[in-house]
Amino acid sequence: MKLYNSVGPNPQVVRTFMAERGISVPLEDVDIMGGANRQADYLKVNPAGQLPALQLDDGSILTEITVICEYLDETHPGEPLMGKSAEERAQIRSWTRWADLNVCEPLANGFRYSEGLPLFQDRMRCVPEAAPGLKACAQDKLEWLDGQLAGRDFLAGDKFTLADILLSAFLAFGEQVGQPLNRDLKTLSAWYDRCRARDSAAA
Repeated sequence: MKLYNSVGPNPQVVRTFMAERGISVPLEDVDIMGGANRQADYLKVNPAGQLPALQLDDGSILTEITVICEYLDETHPGEPLMGKSAEERAQIRSWTRWADLNVCEPLANGFRYSEGLPLFQDRMRCVPEAAPGLKACAQDKLEWLDGQLAGRDFLAGDKFTLADILLSAFLAFGEQVGQPLNRDLKTLSAWYDRCRARDSAAA
């Protein structure tokens, strides 16, 4: 098994997940800043040119971060981060999807279409005029989430899960690319600080 790794929030999610679960696999770094992920060698691994990708022992490839994390959770012993019951798994998957669609995607595209435009304009369709609105949409959802977190420690309840890893990794990325966390959102800020204080956040 091998993880194709790079800079960026998506590989960070998988590395944090593995660190939290005590899972270790060899890493092969791919230079996305230099465009190595768009070259023939890597496109044979993942035709979409995206990172990360997990190569299994039989040579097959998994390419989506939630899929990779769920696979690792199900195939390794230890305390699962995806829940033990059908209800727990459903809640965790629900919050993971909410975070991905409502915050991570608009935050990331807001970056790609503005500060990240020099890197991405020749790799994908970019819509610079959409960047301010996308960034605002992410902030709107974070403001809503601040109220929803009242009375619980983590997104899906009292346990740290993939939902927390995903959202906190992207918010940490946002801090680096001009979309800092609004510290007036006190409940959300406390949640974020709890997530970032975990040893796994440094993976």
